[in-house]
Amino acid sequence: MARRSKDWNEGLARDLQDREFAREFVLAAVEDGVAVQVALGKVIRAIGVKEYAEQTGMAGPNILRAINPRHNPTQATLNRLLQPLDLRLSLARLPAGKKRRAA
Repeated sequence: MARRSKDWNEGLARDLQDREFAREFVLAAVEDGVAVQVALGKVIRAIGVKEYAEQTGMAGPNILRAINPRHNPTQATLNRLLQPLDLRLSLARLPAGKKRRAA
């Protein structure tokens, strides 16, 4: 069983190196309730922190800190990390009739 999991993770890591696939992965993950930091972390690690740092102009340690779920990056930082994928954070209205949850 472990063999399949390893092969699947390696395949996903290869696929995430494609910018369009990575963009769709992040969008789908967030839609499914995965934290943006977690989804971005998978993409950034697949591409390589050093390479991603070059694309964003951020230092590698700062990127790793920003994608750590224990940290709370600013919207500006998240947008900077999303920029290489041609994404940014935004708000959207919920469809009418959608139940609201208390915070």
